[in-house]
Amino acid sequence: MAVNNCGENSHGDCALEALGRFSFQPLPENPLLGPSASTLDAVGAVRRTLLTEHQTWRLLTAPWLHAGVFHLLINLVSVMYLGIHLEQEFGPLRSGVIYTLSALVGSLVSALFVQDSPQVGSSAALFGLVGAMLAVLIRYWRHFNDKFAALLIIFSIFTINFSVGLLPYIDNFSSIGGFISGFLLGFVALYKPQRRELPPSKVGLFDYGVQSSLKLKQKLDKPVLRIVALLLFGLVFSGCLVAALWRIDLSQYCSWCYFLNCIPSKRWSCNNMTTSCEILQSAGRNAELTLTCMANGKFRVFPFTNISPARMGDLCTLICS
Repeated sequence: MAVNNCGENSHGDCALEALGRFSFQPLPENPLLGPSASTLDAVGAVRRTLLTEHQTWRLLTAPWLHAGVFHLLINLVSVMYLGIHLEQEFGPLRSGVIYTLSALVGSLVSALFVQDSPQVGSSAALFGLVGAMLAVLIRYWRHFNDKFAALLIIFSIFTINFSVGLLPYIDNFSSIGGFISGFLLGFVALYKPQRRELPPSKVGLFDYGVQSSLKLKQKLDKPVLRIVALLLFGLVFSGCLVAALWRIDLSQYCSWCYFLNCIPSKRWSCNNMTTSCEILQSAGRNAELTLTCMANGKFRVFPFTNISPARMGDLCTLICS
């Protein structure tokens, strides 16, 4: 938010203005209580026009960005719950690898569908953990203490975070890519839970009392399943990587896919088209700036003229939406 500096760049038109430099854009501009679109571009979000300008480095930065405070908090709570659970059962190394690779694959999938609006993909890593947890549930179904409670938790985390992704700036396609990646990697890497002793009054993710440790290992260790899942992950990763490097735009073949990423509303803008505005500036002490959208004729008058071109683009998008 220090980069965004709403107080100066938006001339005080901010949410929680008392925070000064760290205040947020108005909710109609960013309903997630976060920065402007131009700030997201500046810090590394993906956008179709920027990727076509050979800024492929954004595929490595977008997975670590959040669209706003609400997005950050929901992600943080979900990652803490799933991450701690998986780390306790399978260790930090395997959980961390799934988390990182899911973020990368999600970013590659995002590049295939992203349009001309900044998108961040930090949810891809979270959805990778969700997919891995589902793989664990399927593979170890008989060893779960409370199968349907675990299934309900996975479904709830998926639904809540995917619904948040229907707001602007969060890329649900990266989340889908992360989920598929985590699901496959869950079968590859999470093949044997760590043995640990629990007090009689407590239970873990698995009911180890059903079988001996040796029998449990023999039953859960299925190398053929791991190999097939690894091959499928390799195909997904390599296919998405080649398509992203070739700058293939799959959104042009799927007109309804856009609604998986952002639901239009009067309370926020999902405008993902390149906009153009006519600019008129008046001189004198009471200088004003008038922006008129060339597409729909709407205009807005601002009581200032000292504004950056990037911020002017943000305002033009809002007027045209």
